[in-house]
Amino acid sequence: MTVTTEQARWFHDTFEKLCDNVEKAVLGKRNVIRLVLTALLSEGHLLLEDYPGTGKTQLARALANTVQGSHARIQFTPDLLPSDVTGVTVYDQGKGTFEFHPGPIFHSIVLADEINRASPKTQSALLEVMEEGRVTVDGATREVGRPFMVIATQNPIEQAGTYRLPEAQLDRFLMKTSVGYPDRNATVELLMNSSVRDRATLVTPIITAPTVTQMAEMADQVYIDQAIVAYVSALVDESRRHKHVRLGASMRGCLALVRTAKVWALAEGRSQVLPDDIKSLAEPVLCHRLILDPEAMFNGVTVEDVIGDLLTSVPAPQERVS
Repeated sequence: MTVTTEQARWFHDTFEKLCDNVEKAVLGKRNVIRLVLTALLSEGHLLLEDYPGTGKTQLARALANTVQGSHARIQFTPDLLPSDVTGVTVYDQGKGTFEFHPGPIFHSIVLADEINRASPKTQSALLEVMEEGRVTVDGATREVGRPFMVIATQNPIEQAGTYRLPEAQLDRFLMKTSVGYPDRNATVELLMNSSVRDRATLVTPIITAPTVTQMAEMADQVYIDQAIVAYVSALVDESRRHKHVRLGASMRGCLALVRTAKVWALAEGRSQVLPDDIKSLAEPVLCHRLILDPEAMFNGVTVEDVIGDLLTSVPAPQERVS
């Protein structure tokens, strides 16, 4: 089964409408919004890392408001317990039975605000649900349903009272990106409308949760040539050999690059993946999965530099597939 031209056009038009809707809250960040929506339609999770006041929470809430479904916000703090995230089993004396009270993780879109402020024990409560879409509490396993997406935010500057995310959890995020400060025109427009204190409230639902699942399933059918798959494999393999890298991209990262490229292609109105799709997504998909050698970091080498080297040194397929 392949995606038809009509289906690709419908996907593209719907994707652009979603971008327009979210952009009501986050001005001048079209490419970032496209990445966030790509993560949603790839059925993956997103890590937003940026300075305070750049609109991370606004972006996450705007996306949640766009989808007609349930969403929740968890403010991560040092005293947050795993049961505050997953839920707890409570004994009902009247009925004489134990009842499960689901936590906020049982929503379609979950905003984990300042995730690195919670203890490692609480952070680990997300590992199972982010990978398998289910939660185990008191020996009972419960599905969270589809769609399901965790959007986590963290501040890279303020380190007091925070806990570093372990590599196993970072690897479960499909993408990592930043919002950045608005440009001059967007800043002027925001200041002219300073009376609007919460721009995320301007965003209303325009798509249902079942439609999100339908679009994700459609993206699975996008054609990707074996030469492009080999290109992805070569990029990931080379990341493990790079002289500045201590730990290269995982197999999960390799799969993430293929999954997101399929959505990215459909968002462009195409039913096939091109090498440029891989190049466009390499940084947000791989940047949080590479661990650099301490000496390289001391010398000012960044993950972005390494990914640039990979895209330059690994030859991409030259012929356009059909």
